[in-house]
Amino acid sequence: MSKRHRLDLGEDYPSGKKRAGTDGKDRDRDRDREDRSKDRDRERDRGDREREREKEKEKELRASTNAMLISAGLPPLKASHSAHSTHSAHSTHSTHSAHSAHAGHAGHTSLPQCINPFTNLPHTPRYYDILKKRLQLPVWEYKDRFTDILVRHQSFVLVGETGSGKTTQIPQWCVEYMRSLPGPKRGVACTQPRRVAAMSVAQRVADEMDVMLGQEVGYSIRFEDCSSAKTILKYMTDGMLLREAMNDPLLERYGVIILDEAHERTLATDILMGVLKEVVRQRSDLKEIDEACKRIKREVDDLGPEVGDIKIIPLYSTLPPQQQQRIFEPPPPKKQNGAIGRKVVVSTNIAETSLTIDGVVFVIDPGFAKQKVYNPRIRVESLLVTAISKASAQQRAGRAGRTRPGKCFRLYTEKAYKTEMQDNTYPEILRSNLGSVVLQLKKLGIDDLVHFDFMDPPAPETLMRALELLNYLAALNDDGDLTELGSMMAEFPLDPQLAKMVIASCDYNCSNEVLSITAMLSVPQCFVRPTEAKKAADEAKMRFAHIDGDHLTLLNVYHAFKQNHESVQWCYDNFINYRSLMSADNVRQQLSRIMDRFNLPRRSTDFTSRDYYINIRKALVTGYFMQVAHLERTGHYLTVKDNQVVQLHPSTVLDHKPEWVLYNEFVLTTKNYIRTCTDIKPEWLVKIAPQYYDMSNFPQCEAKRQLDRIIAKLQSKEYSQY
Repeated sequence: MSKRHRLDLGEDYPSGKKRAGTDGKDRDRDRDREDRSKDRDRERDRGDREREREKEKEKELRASTNAMLISAGLPPLKASHSAHSTHSAHSTHSTHSAHSAHAGHAGHTSLPQCINPFTNLPHTPRYYDILKKRLQLPVWEYKDRFTDILVRHQSFVLVGETGSGKTTQIPQWCVEYMRSLPGPKRGVACTQPRRVAAMSVAQRVADEMDVMLGQEVGYSIRFEDCSSAKTILKYMTDGMLLREAMNDPLLERYGVIILDEAHERTLATDILMGVLKEVVRQRSDLKEIDEACKRIKREVDDLGPEVGDIKIIPLYSTLPPQQQQRIFEPPPPKKQNGAIGRKVVVSTNIAETSLTIDGVVFVIDPGFAKQKVYNPRIRVESLLVTAISKASAQQRAGRAGRTRPGKCFRLYTEKAYKTEMQDNTYPEILRSNLGSVVLQLKKLGIDDLVHFDFMDPPAPETLMRALELLNYLAALNDDGDLTELGSMMAEFPLDPQLAKMVIASCDYNCSNEVLSITAMLSVPQCFVRPTEAKKAADEAKMRFAHIDGDHLTLLNVYHAFKQNHESVQWCYDNFINYRSLMSADNVRQQLSRIMDRFNLPRRSTDFTSRDYYINIRKALVTGYFMQVAHLERTGHYLTVKDNQVVQLHPSTVLDHKPEWVLYNEFVLTTKNYIRTCTDIKPEWLVKIAPQYYDMSNFPQCEAKRQLDRIIAKLQSKEYSQY
């Protein structure tokens, strides 16, 4: 043994030889050893007490968490093994583990985790934070009662105040109920009257269930499906559920169907109610806003610095989603003089039911809303300002006072409320063009429309106009039965005229171009015209203008967008709405897939051919031959057959007045306008739609006389060939 080794051991194990002057040192060394031993004991006791406190904290936290989970109808947490884990970390003397254990004592105790039944992963801390807020919603008081009603009744009506949690919580309870049943698991569908509501609510519920949007929770809106095979809770517009019913008449994939905001009485909701009545029987289980914002801002600025800052936010359905999210921003902070900052949301009736904005204290209700109204006699659908119903007034008042007492200022008299307003919103089915509805019902196999169980039966004239339209489009035969063409048209999420146009375009070798035009017509206006740059915007628009009209101009815009690689900057420089173009591209892709499913060829006429644009215009006529106007000698246009005096809309790119124009829509404002127009030839009308252009029932006018001459000319040519 070396000397060095012997000396080291000698300090702890002294030799038996005594040396002078070492007794005092030995006693000091013994006392030091005893002190160190006591310090270690005290440290161990302190550590044990800290661990006991941690165990008590964890036990209390687990108890409170279990109480919260049990009240939410979720399984309690199992016993934790954290003490064993901490002990193991200390016993192995791992530096990393010891640091982690120490950090755990220094910070707050983490919330014990239970397994998410949908993902088989532990719930995130955010889940518990959201769960605490969920349990404070008024609707939670009725969870057990609701579940009991759900078990005992096949269908029922649920009424609750705005903001009570109906839209987000009840569908989740239905999911829990469906998961508890034996056999194959069916999903839950919850319809919304608006697309923005379906998207925003689905995102919120996905967060509450601690899952990814598009997996267990998804949404489905027109031209966008954010769901998967794993989706068990789907939010969708009522029109999308109606479209699903075409391929699945009994909606077998769903165990519970919730029609949310049914009091709005939209067209699709009313039809769904009628369809679901039959399903239940057969299944025993079962622009002004932006201007208003600017004006409010100017008025507040004029009040001077004594008034607090104001943040004014517009809200309407065609606003980009990222801008819609601004409504959730906090108000401006207080000024040094104590003036309170205000957040003002100027909204259409989208904020009435579809979105809940926390922190709203005051609501100003003007008592009006814009509604589409259809006149079947002249086949005109107009957007009119009308008085709201009492139900809508209550919904608007319910927007205030969610988080603190609030007030609703109604800009109409109490007498008007009591005596002039209807109790409920006038059902959309009584004021809409029913062409699409009748086609969908026929596709569902419902042939007896007269005795169909509508919530409110539409006017016979409106129903007859719809049947007449579909018969002229060859979607229905003369007996009212669905044709093969009509069955195919019903598969397209489009108006019947557009669907017919897309299918017929194959016969004119221009289906690619008609797909693009149809997609552009299916999205919000693509041309941006800012107030401060109207001239520049108009000049930019004319760079895309086609001499034959607006439909081909839209085609030019889409082609230019794709040729410039879908550039955001290009859209900005040319006053084009980038979001509209991207939406159009998505719509086009979906329509292309439907065409491929039916083996409809997608092709184009050679661009250098003189027939390139002629074929496209002829294809437009196949769908819109009923929407044609003729230029009279007096200088104004007259709609064919209906004889309504109209003018070209100021937004048209046509710099001349063609004798015959096809129009996409009739706009009734201060004047009668026809919008989105294209120059056509009268010969095409009588060749493509001879059944409609039967002169025997045509009213006397210049258009009739000219068409008579054209028909006689065509017949003489045919006769001369024999």
